[in-house]
Amino acid sequence: MASKNETKITAEPGKQELFIEREFEASRELVFRAFSEPEFLMQWMGPSDMDMKIDKLDNRSGGSYRFVHTLRNGAGEFGFNGAIHEVAAPERVIRTFEFEGLPERGHVSLEFLTLTELPGDRTRLSIQSIFKSVDDRDGLVQSGMEVGLNEGFKKLDDLLIKQF
Repeated sequence: MASKNETKITAEPGKQELFIEREFEASRELVFRAFSEPEFLMQWMGPSDMDMKIDKLDNRSGGSYRFVHTLRNGAGEFGFNGAIHEVAAPERVIRTFEFEGLPERGHVSLEFLTLTELPGDRTRLSIQSIFKSVDDRDGLVQSGMEVGLNEGFKKLDDLLIKQF
């Protein structure tokens, strides 16, 4: 099913932050569950040519996570991890994010995920990510993250319609 909701990614030149906005045709509680519960995350997060495995998800204030995306053609896998600073269900999650595939550790961003209730049982997702450097932010943007993000959100649209 085609989505009428578009993902907006804003990365102003020379700044260390990235903004992602998107609306969903589901209640804030359901969207929060889709972002928080392993059985739902594994069905939608990531590009369409990858499967996702959750090595760890302690989704609470003071918790942590580790996800692994594996290419279906067997050409590799990619790990991501972070610390969860705050979970305020169903409106906010604050956590760090680190891609494990870089030659050195420490390229960590801080993410503020906010879910806002909209009329008509809809939800607005807003993510602000703050990076260690402009180069780190630009590297993520140039990595093709937009394609994977949009493919994942399309799967989430389908899941929200089907599952909930």
